[in-house]
Amino acid sequence: MGGALLDSALTRAANPVLMRSERAMSSEQGLPGRPWFRHLLYAPGRYTGYGVKTVPGVREALELRNGEEAQHEIHRVGAALLRTATVVDSAAAMLERVANP
Repeated sequence: MGGALLDSALTRAANPVLMRSERAMSSEQGLPGRPWFRHLLYAPGRYTGYGVKTVPGVREALELRNGEEAQHEIHRVGAALLRTATVVDSAAAMLERVANP
């Protein structure tokens, strides 16, 4: 940005967009067997107490050797990543307009 001053109104507008990126990684249906955990990229493991598992739906389906569920979860995670990329691209475009008026 070369020392460019960011317009505070536009910066404030970009922050909620970035917060939506976190929400884009979750699902209303939640994780298999644990619908109260909605984040698709990290959550406490089903059998690990508070120990975090990354991509828990896919990982746990693979650990249980449930290929059908793993495929389903892979598609859900892929869709979440695409949603997140869209949100981040939107925030980047906003910030780019501020940095290069």
